[in-house]
Amino acid sequence: MITKQLAEEIVAQTMIRLNRNLNVMDINGMILASGEAERIEKIHEAAAQVATTGEALWVTEEDLAAWHGVKAGVNMPIFFQEKLVGVIGITGNPEELKEISTLVQLTTEMMVHQSLVTSHIEWNRKRNELIFDELTSGNPLSAAVHERISQMEIDSTTSFVTLLFELKKSSSSRRIIEQLESHFKDQTVVTGHSQLHEIFLLVKSDESAKLEKKLSSLLYILQQTGSIRIGVGVAVDSIFDVRNSYLAARNALDFGKPDQPLIYFKDVELMALLKRNPTAELNKFTNRILAGLNDSLCQTLIMYFKCNKNSAETASCLNIHRHTLSYRLKKIHDVTGLNPSDFQDAVVIHLALTLRD
Repeated sequence: MITKQLAEEIVAQTMIRLNRNLNVMDINGMILASGEAERIEKIHEAAAQVATTGEALWVTEEDLAAWHGVKAGVNMPIFFQEKLVGVIGITGNPEELKEISTLVQLTTEMMVHQSLVTSHIEWNRKRNELIFDELTSGNPLSAAVHERISQMEIDSTTSFVTLLFELKKSSSSRRIIEQLESHFKDQTVVTGHSQLHEIFLLVKSDESAKLEKKLSSLLYILQQTGSIRIGVGVAVDSIFDVRNSYLAARNALDFGKPDQPLIYFKDVELMALLKRNPTAELNKFTNRILAGLNDSLCQTLIMYFKCNKNSAETASCLNIHRHTLSYRLKKIHDVTGLNPSDFQDAVVIHLALTLRD
């Protein structure tokens, strides 16, 4: 049905262009909005008849005696998806209104359609946000959410993965949600806002290679409109296990590098496990391992591990002689007691450097 707010918008927008008084009535004939404020919330008998018959009604000056609360003009039904949702009336001489009446009726129905469709979409998204919030809360699901999930008719063999999209404040979230739903089409289960500048998308899981390909192409599209980061959770075999996928996607964003646009949980899993420990304990570990190493030696180690312990490549990247690199690695061994060239020692040093950052 037409709301009072929508009726007021129709009257305001149409009267600017028409320069005539308009009334918008509900299906009972009550005036919701009018260019003549004193008529609002009064019954318009001609509109009530239009609501009953579904046909336009022309009222001349000679007809006024037969109607209460009516002025000369035309009253026309407003339909949405073949259902009568209200009546619009234009005040004036019927002869002068014939040329514009149909246009006004069509324009009004277009405004109603746009408003009601948008409202329906927003309502669906709010419902989806409620479903996702309950699925990821760790608490028992309400009867309403259980009912909604049963209506989805999800195949028992379907697996799911959660995607989290971290937006810049200037990004248009509505537009991005539309792009996400379009990109994943029939795979989308629910989507909406998980936080103010964050969108969730729960999709039916693809094979890993297909999902990675889709996400790469999606990232390219989204980055045209601004900075964005995507956290990818793990696949789960039941919609009731979505919390595990969500927490994995959350960890991907939390522990991925700030400038990394696409982060899979599998790439940060070890870091997530380690950094969930108390900060004080982690600081003790990093301070103990890295004590005595200056910034130059730490940067040497970072590049050494980045080059997969290849001495020639590391020296080239640091723009130093290979003997200089060997000297630095020996000094690191002497200071820490750990040999960066040894696998076991390299793992410990690498973890300390990573946790320090």
